[in-house]
Amino acid sequence: MTGMTSTARPLLNRRLAEFGTTIFAEMSALALKTGSINLGQGFPDTDGPEEIREAAVRALRDGRGNQYPPGPGVPELRTAIAAHQQRRYGLSYDPDAEVLVTAGATEAIAAALLALVEPGDEVVAFEPYYDSYAACIAMAGGTRVPVTLRPSEGRFRLDLDELRAAVTDRTRLLLINTPHNPTGTVLTREELAAIAELAVERDLLVITDEVYEHLVFDEAEHIPLVTFPGMRERTVSIGSAGKTFSFTGWKVGWVTGTPALVTAVRSAKQFLTYVASGPFQYAVAEALALPDSYFDAFRADMLAKRDVLATGLAEAGFEVFRPAGTYFVTTDIRPLGETDGFAFCRALPELAGVVAIPNAVFYDHREAGAPFVRFAFCKRVGVLEEAVGRLHKAFAR
Repeated sequence: MTGMTSTARPLLNRRLAEFGTTIFAEMSALALKTGSINLGQGFPDTDGPEEIREAAVRALRDGRGNQYPPGPGVPELRTAIAAHQQRRYGLSYDPDAEVLVTAGATEAIAAALLALVEPGDEVVAFEPYYDSYAACIAMAGGTRVPVTLRPSEGRFRLDLDELRAAVTDRTRLLLINTPHNPTGTVLTREELAAIAELAVERDLLVITDEVYEHLVFDEAEHIPLVTFPGMRERTVSIGSAGKTFSFTGWKVGWVTGTPALVTAVRSAKQFLTYVASGPFQYAVAEALALPDSYFDAFRADMLAKRDVLATGLAEAGFEVFRPAGTYFVTTDIRPLGETDGFAFCRALPELAGVVAIPNAVFYDHREAGAPFVRFAFCKRVGVLEEAVGRLHKAFAR
């Protein structure tokens, strides 16, 4: 019969059975259905610099990148990535052997995990975690071991003793995200030093997701983990153009590491997309060479937006964890008399005309994330002010 399958086994690979439609798709559909302001998914509602967009158009017209670009990425971009790492952090990378361009940071994470993790290996990651981490660990056959960031004194904090206890003889890799999505936490120098000491002591590989490296606020500082003693030979660092230059649809990310690590990641990456984003790679090469004034202005703009949303949420009755990095604000809904983030977020569009994301989707320990809800502030100020007004009307007493 048409549509029937000849086997009783489920169609979806059992490693992916726990992963259905992402919460982002569900909530974005709800935003469209209700005409709500979408502060759920983290993409800007304006494009990045005009000169960078024009650089992509120029590449298209000049025929650069319209056919398959080189597997590791176009030389101009690899050189620009290496120069960026040197200028910002004093890190020296060989553009030919130690830099790999990927289809966004999402592919970089997938390729790195598929390359470095074998069935049975344990991967320690902070929860709440970006949702693709769990799926990629599963696809690699690894076992994720969450270490929970817990709220304390206005921020989500890492318990270093809990991290040490999570490492066993089966641990292969630490997956570190700082600045951290969704909590907005930026790991301190002391926390990073302790992580580095643990990785060296236990001979662990480390993947660092640093896509929000240019979005740190107040007194916070982004310090790449690879700069600490013993980390150069064991760390795969991941960056992305999408978050920094507000062209998320271009999907240009990268990996930096030793030749051996980059070769391993490239071995997996070549069978995922092979290559991607040809003309955009040339544009991102120009973007990375923008003066410091661009990065400073970008950060200042996001800081102002953060304060509009965070202040408005607090005035509406939420407990707000003002982020030190990223463009997300995590809130606690218990002061509103709510405890279930899923139910709250599914009701919020009808109640207030705003969409947010329940943080519990980013936890293995769902109860630990139950009362927390994430809002994105990478939107125009007028949009944020309208959202804040709606939330204030719905909740402020």
